[in-house]
Amino acid sequence: MATRGQDIVSLIKRQIEEFGGDLTLVDVGTVVQVGDGVASIQGLQGVRSNELLDFGNDVLGLALNLESDIVGAAILGDPNAVKEGQRVQSTGRIIEVPVGDALIGRVVDPLGRPLDGNGAVETSGTRSVEKVAPNVVARQSVDQPVQTGIKAVDSMIPIGRGQRELIIGDRSTGKTAIALDTIINQKGGDLICIYVAIGQKQGKVAQVVGSLEAAGAMEHTIVVTAGASDSAPLQYIAPYAGCAMAEEFMDQGKDVLIVYDDLTKHAWAYRQMSLLLRRPAGREAYPGDIFYLHSRLLERSARLDEANGGGSITALPIIETQAGDVSAYIPTNVISITDGQIYLEPELFNSGIRPAVNVGLSVSRVGGAAQTRAIRKVAGQLRLALAQYRELATFAQFGTADLDAATRAQLARGQLATEVLKQAQYVPLSLANEVVVLFAVNEGLMEDVEIEKVGAFEEQLLRYVAGNHPDILTAIDDSKDISDEVSANLTKAINDFKPTFTG
Repeated sequence: MATRGQDIVSLIKRQIEEFGGDLTLVDVGTVVQVGDGVASIQGLQGVRSNELLDFGNDVLGLALNLESDIVGAAILGDPNAVKEGQRVQSTGRIIEVPVGDALIGRVVDPLGRPLDGNGAVETSGTRSVEKVAPNVVARQSVDQPVQTGIKAVDSMIPIGRGQRELIIGDRSTGKTAIALDTIINQKGGDLICIYVAIGQKQGKVAQVVGSLEAAGAMEHTIVVTAGASDSAPLQYIAPYAGCAMAEEFMDQGKDVLIVYDDLTKHAWAYRQMSLLLRRPAGREAYPGDIFYLHSRLLERSARLDEANGGGSITALPIIETQAGDVSAYIPTNVISITDGQIYLEPELFNSGIRPAVNVGLSVSRVGGAAQTRAIRKVAGQLRLALAQYRELATFAQFGTADLDAATRAQLARGQLATEVLKQAQYVPLSLANEVVVLFAVNEGLMEDVEIEKVGAFEEQLLRYVAGNHPDILTAIDDSKDISDEVSANLTKAINDFKPTFTG
């Protein structure tokens, strides 16, 4: 008996000596109400805003409403997996997303989980999806161009590194097409691209990824998608997650281009969440902080000064209008936040002018500062010629017999400029090729070409110059300018080509 007692004592002693467990305090609450992807939780006293909550069974939540006795949380996983009375645990982690080079070429959801079937994403670190934008002292002026490869944009609405240029227009006017052409045009360059799809049909996202792969652009692109079938909280997080991925590269001194397609659906997702969380509704049922929703996102796009690494994020947010109403609530909000807009018009699109850019309503508030000298020299009169043409075209439809010679010449110039700026999708032009075409228009070397043959003339001219005068293209690419010698050589090359044009 004594032996047995000694065994028990020695066992207890050993357990006391070996006891080294760390005590941790875990904030635990209980779901008191759940429905429509939103849960009300009681008992989470120390939880922070935007903190991740663990509902168990791999279902996470996002703490959004912090009230005196109730926490309102959006469910990020399957909402049907959460029941009333269920235990909820705080994780102590503010919502974050994986970042790093491993994401390039991948399709992921807003939490960094792969959707392309190519295995796990082995990233080096994570970043909080929310971050305060760089202050004014850390920034420098925007003066480096982002070449879109689209003649109408590069010549009249230039985009600079660190700029926020809004693409706005009705449904099916080619908004995504402009963004995709810009991404494709960065192939072989130094810009890392991120395409964020918010509330899009999965079929459309698959089509976008397919187009990027076919053009070889996925090698420098990350696609972040929260589809139409995904929950509103995931759609709400998506653009911030994409921006956090971009900031990782910007802090390394790299340049990033990010496309938000589109912020209208982002605002809808936030409105849905806010109404379910019983936040007070304002104009068009949007909550009071809807402006802050987009301003805190777009202000994170910047060009940092050399002391902060010199990296940049260029943002191309997309907004869909209803019946061309740019004065609606969300469009006016985003127009006031951005540094200009590319306005696409259904009438132009349907009449065959694609990209359907309305030159009168489109503007870049960075202006010529973000243009190369070569483009600036050849595109100077283009906007004016188009604006005058649009004005005169209204009167010209009644007949041109009574118009004087100067007006007829102006109409012809405008028609030529309109035709030259037409461009097929997925064929962005290099800087040198854009300069060659715009130079021919600016110098009046295409005025004797019939309007219906302008497209063929442009195609054959570029082929001729590339084959017979590659030195001209090299000189333009290297200097980003047109010297007197290049100008003379280019004029001669175009005049030499004209007799060989087959039409």
